[in-house]
Amino acid sequence: MSTGERLRIAVIDHSRCQPKKCSLECIKFCPGVRMGDETVVMDDARGKPVISELLCTGCGICVKKCPFEALTIVNLPDELDSEKVHQYGENGFRIFRLPYPKEGAVTGLIGENGMGKTTVLKILAGELVPNFGSGEGEKERVLEQFAGTQLYEYFRALYAGELRAVHKPQYVDALPKVVQGEVRELLSGIDERGRMRELVEKLELEHALERELSQLSGGELQRVAIAAALLREGDVYIFDEPSSYLDVAQRLRVGRVIRELAREKRVILVEHDLVVLDYLADYVHVLYGRAGAYGIVSHPRSVRQGINAYLNGYLREENVRIRSEPVRFEVRPPVVAREENLLLSFSRLRKSYDGFELEVEGGEFYRGEVVGVLGPNATGKTTFVKMLAGVIEPDAGEVSTSARVAYKPQYIKPEFQGTVLEAIAKVAPPGDAFFENEIARPLALKPLYDLSVRELSGGELQRVAIALCLAREAEVYLLDEPSAYLDVEQRLRVAKLIRRVMEKREALAIVVDHDILFIDYISDRAMVFAGEPGTRGRATPPLEMRTAMNTFLRNMDITFRRDPETGRPRANKPGSVKDREQKARGEYYYL
Repeated sequence: MSTGERLRIAVIDHSRCQPKKCSLECIKFCPGVRMGDETVVMDDARGKPVISELLCTGCGICVKKCPFEALTIVNLPDELDSEKVHQYGENGFRIFRLPYPKEGAVTGLIGENGMGKTTVLKILAGELVPNFGSGEGEKERVLEQFAGTQLYEYFRALYAGELRAVHKPQYVDALPKVVQGEVRELLSGIDERGRMRELVEKLELEHALERELSQLSGGELQRVAIAAALLREGDVYIFDEPSSYLDVAQRLRVGRVIRELAREKRVILVEHDLVVLDYLADYVHVLYGRAGAYGIVSHPRSVRQGINAYLNGYLREENVRIRSEPVRFEVRPPVVAREENLLLSFSRLRKSYDGFELEVEGGEFYRGEVVGVLGPNATGKTTFVKMLAGVIEPDAGEVSTSARVAYKPQYIKPEFQGTVLEAIAKVAPPGDAFFENEIARPLALKPLYDLSVRELSGGELQRVAIALCLAREAEVYLLDEPSAYLDVEQRLRVAKLIRRVMEKREALAIVVDHDILFIDYISDRAMVFAGEPGTRGRATPPLEMRTAMNTFLRNMDITFRRDPETGRPRANKPGSVKDREQKARGEYYYL
């Protein structure tokens, strides 16, 4: 930055801004307004305030005074103004820079929710024409702005119809609302590449072909949506969170299919599971900034360098720090079982219903530990958790504990009629210091307090559900898929939060999840489920991590190694030298 000038941006979150419920503090306390300037005025047409970024001095008084935390004032380097790509209206979110989808490669995007990743994908798909900060987007202006860059030829071909983009959207659960009919009918109707039979087999969709879309589970819908994208003829394929709802084996199976596609096509994707992103991508762009206010697309890095830079929290080329301290994955010593710390034990458990049979070997849990639960979908993990919680009774065996149990289910339904704060008040006293400092702050719940539970997004609802579970006075906390809908940053915060609460309360957490990195980061021990999905499940007792991961990954026929810089688990490419060496040694999880 040569001039020393700063670009000031003022963003108003209209979903939080509620002028009818406040005293217009943003106008009343603004020094500029008091001096007679129109720094903040009311837009009568929208009934919302408007902040003049030209007149704003950046004092931040309005940000502090706003009772709904709806305002953000940020100073950025002045030269970024020339790299602005799109802005959602006056005082709206804006995105700076775009990634370039390279030919014959997978380009990944990583960053917090609210940083503009989906906006970037829509622009690259041609669904949103960038406006570069003002007015309506115009294709001619796009070509002028990117003249002389790689993106010029990309957008020229895209807008001329010479380059076709195929986009798999983020929210696959909305698919049955817009598409009716059987899976076979849907896929055969769009099979432009003549590969339906091959992809149905690779994505294990044979059993779903004769079923209606409305009858499918989340994981089945995700695989159908991925298959539908892969069957279309295109030049660039765009995937928004392809691993959601999938178990580990399914995630890596989808990864292999997408990797095969990238040999001849351009692929760009958003993915929050770092193991899957590492497995899939060749290059990574980090999106950083202020969630809901602005996002900046970093320069491309190799997938290992990009993920490590993200975890380290420092982007060297941009000279930007995005995290106060680096994230490290440590090998924990085996838990030493002490009889006085025994909290919960169970004998061999059996449960049968609707043609499904589950058998779990007996085991014990101890105070202060976090036990991860791993295994494919439909092998009984949620059934086991419900037996521990007392929601369902086992057919044989018993759970021995007098401990109080708090349970966060896998599927969260926003049935509560009221605000988030009213929901919290039912389990935590208003102003409770432990809840506010140890739970609400890490989960960033305060901005959600005045929102209706029924209006929350999937990620917001997940954070509230985790908070309601951990706020209860209990000795056993059962959390079923707490990472679902959360971005990488939120997953790491939730992992730290669960560990901290267990240590402070000397309680036990049992966590079911499909994110290997999340389970590795959070767990002292782990249980492994296997079997024939939907028909039969069997589970080990709690095992020390090395044994558990070796057992699980052997079942999956996948090997992992640890990154020497961050300690994070990385999936080996099938058939690679490392993969063959570890399988020969029987070490599927390198320690």
